[in-house]
Amino acid sequence: MKTESSESRLLAQIDLDRLPRHVAVIMDGNGRWAKKRRLPRIAGHRAGIRAVRQSVEACARLGVPYLTLYAFSVENWKRPHTETTLLMSLLREYLKKEIAELNRQNIRLAVIGRIHELAKPVQRDLETALEDTRQNTGLRLTLALNYGARAELVDAVRELVEFASHNGDAVIDEPALSSHLYTRDMPDPDLLIRTSGELRLSNFLLWQVAYSELWVTETLWPDFTQEHLFQAIIDYQKRERRYGGIGLG
Repeated sequence: MKTESSESRLLAQIDLDRLPRHVAVIMDGNGRWAKKRRLPRIAGHRAGIRAVRQSVEACARLGVPYLTLYAFSVENWKRPHTETTLLMSLLREYLKKEIAELNRQNIRLAVIGRIHELAKPVQRDLETALEDTRQNTGLRLTLALNYGARAELVDAVRELVEFASHNGDAVIDEPALSSHLYTRDMPDPDLLIRTSGELRLSNFLLWQVAYSELWVTETLWPDFTQEHLFQAIIDYQKRERRYGGIGLG
């Protein structure tokens, strides 16, 4: 009852007419969560799936149009092979188990990153999940997989160069570059959430978060709940958003 009362109190503070269009999340702290409990790291990753469900359900419930989760970075391949293999297995398990629920909630799945570098079975499961949710018109849930913002910028520049080589001179400006990013068909994040208290972007959406509002919590990702997301949105709505108006005066 206490949890329901706290949740209702937070919901009452949210202005549904001023929701962020796009929320992005750096999900951090799975390993530390497991270490504190003397569990293997994979137990933290598995527990983190519950937090994914919490965030997805909260955004769908409020009517936030876009949610992007930093699920697996290009740097994650530096981790032990056993851990990365288990992470890919967890991803495949999530995709197979959650599709029915995503469809029930009218959620469309999307993915960004160098997907072609993932193992073929993972690619097949992703393609199936994308196809099975393609007709949904509610929340767009995007998983950043084998993703790095610097890699994304390199890929965008390569596309621009290739376009120019086939079409003559190409205009190189901010709109042109944005049109070749992985995120070209979605708005830039209004709100970027990071768990575990770390104060860095970790090579995530560097171009897109230029004017995003940042919200950091000490909470480790497996402990992140809908209430944390509601609080992040409440704090976001209290801020006066500024777009480059910083000077020496």
